[in-house]
Amino acid sequence: MKIAICYYSRHHGNTLKVLQAMAGAGEIDLIDVARQKTASLADYDCVGFASGIYGFEFQKAVVEFARQQLPQGKPVFFVYTYGGAKGNGAKTMTEIAAEKGCPVLGEFSCKGFDTFGPFKLVGGIAKGHPNDKDLENARRFYCNLQKKLKK
Repeated sequence: MKIAICYYSRHHGNTLKVLQAMAGAGEIDLIDVARQKTASLADYDCVGFASGIYGFEFQKAVVEFARQQLPQGKPVFFVYTYGGAKGNGAKTMTEIAAEKGCPVLGEFSCKGFDTFGPFKLVGGIAKGHPNDKDLENARRFYCNLQKKLKK
């Protein structure tokens, strides 16, 4: 089974930590959308999109990458980290998937250390996240996703 996750992870690398935990549970091709502007996703059985939540939404580069690169009808899933609140979570990504007729297999989210904007003044929020429990939950999510795909 061939799975790719197109992601953006900066600041504290929260999202990448989660993706690396998932990769420990099965092979994943990680595509950093900040470094790679295009990718052929047609040969993948499933494509994930991952980001921290920025201003209550997925990072814009991931959203645009999905709009331009996601093939019609490809199964997808979403992964995101957030400091304080999930915001709209993967709402925009779900809308893109619907426009392209892509079934959404699930979402995984967890807290991530955040020092953006005013949070920096108080030393950040969600300190210590993603923690070991978050990473184990990410691995479990990915294992369950693989089982869904095999059916």
